Amino acid sequence: MSKINLDSLLSQNASHMRPSPARSILSGLNIEELISFGGGYPNPDTFPVDDLKRIVDRLLRESPSISLQYGPTEGDPNLREELAKRYYSQGVDITKEDIAITTSSQQAIDLCSKIFINRGDTVVCSLPSYFGALQSFWFWGGVPVGVADENSLESTIIKLIEEDRKPKFIYSIPDFQNPSGITLTLAQRENIIRVAQLYDLIIIEDSPYRELRYSGDDLPTLLSMDRERVILLGTFSKTLTPGFRLGWVVANPSILSRIVVAKQSTDLCASVFDQAIAARYLRDGLFESNLVKTIELYRGKRELMLECFKRYMPKCVSWTVPEGGLFLFVTLPVRYNATDVLKLTLIEDLAFIPGEIFFCNGEGKNTMRINFSYAQNEKIEKGVKILASAINRVVSTTHIPL
Repeated sequence: MSKINLDSLLSQNASHMRPSPARSILSGLNIEELISFGGGYPNPDTFPVDDLKRIVDRLLRESPSISLQYGPTEGDPNLREELAKRYYSQGVDITKEDIAITTSSQQAIDLCSKIFINRGDTVVCSLPSYFGALQSFWFWGGVPVGVADENSLESTIIKLIEEDRKPKFIYSIPDFQNPSGITLTLAQRENIIRVAQLYDLIIIEDSPYRELRYSGDDLPTLLSMDRERVILLGTFSKTLTPGFRLGWVVANPSILSRIVVAKQSTDLCASVFDQAIAARYLRDGLFESNLVKTIELYRGKRELMLECFKRYMPKCVSWTVPEGGLFLFVTLPVRYNATDVLKLTLIEDLAFIPGEIFFCNGEGKNTMRINFSYAQNEKIEKGVKILASAINRVVSTTHIPL
């Protein structure tokens, strides 16, 4: 039997696909023994199992012909209505007609890439930035251009325009960014809006962590600052359960209609049953009460992680102090490589994600993303000790000329 020449048949888009190093690192490890600082996993203790059982039972008794059937591409109208109410209560004047439900916010990122990016188009993002978004940009032929300092956003865009490479959009995670954990100040948010308006750009506001604030003051969404050009992406993966794979897009009708059409050729609609569960969960007021418990749990884990870092980390290491979200970002001296540290920690069943994958320009080899939400408290301290020891070994044994 002749062997197929697959490379000659693949699309240009497929040739630009890049696998997730994070998933490669976590696959094949001893999950029972593993201390995971790696994935962006919510803690299972936050999953409202008993409440969901009651809702599932009720839906199957009262409305199986609806909740088990196909649904509209835009999503369950009840769920969209509940989401609109939540945004309205937070000062964002929208209705359910401004919302479409997606199969996770990852799909929402991909749909935005699908409708905006032509091969060779530039998009502007942070340095570092969420790898899943970079994957999507690359797949659709986009060229992400990183901005390390928000103050250089305008100059970067001016330079791209002068090179006839005007970006299609600005991609930003304003609240507790993945991977850095950093939150944009009000001034930085105002600057993004100003620059987008001045140069006629779309802004994609990725907002998976906004509800998970443990300290500091709430800041306005970019969407509330410009309803015309900001596309907000949300998800239940961090605040309800990732297994539902439910996200959503909030955008003006002219943009949202194109996203809906793009979604039709992808999956027709998100899981109708999961949407029905989530709608009832919000309507019954269960989301708010569970969110309070989740925030309390994660606040404690963040504090424990930061305490352990102060206690055990070598003085040459620095890290961010996030006001919320799931991550902090660690930086080694510039001459060292976090992958060398990972090789040592994996031997002791500790996983983390080297920060290099989050830099679209290939930098960040001396950085790492650390998740604090998933591991049990006793494993957090043990894991930080392992990590600190591995960093000390790399620093003390690696010969780097000055």
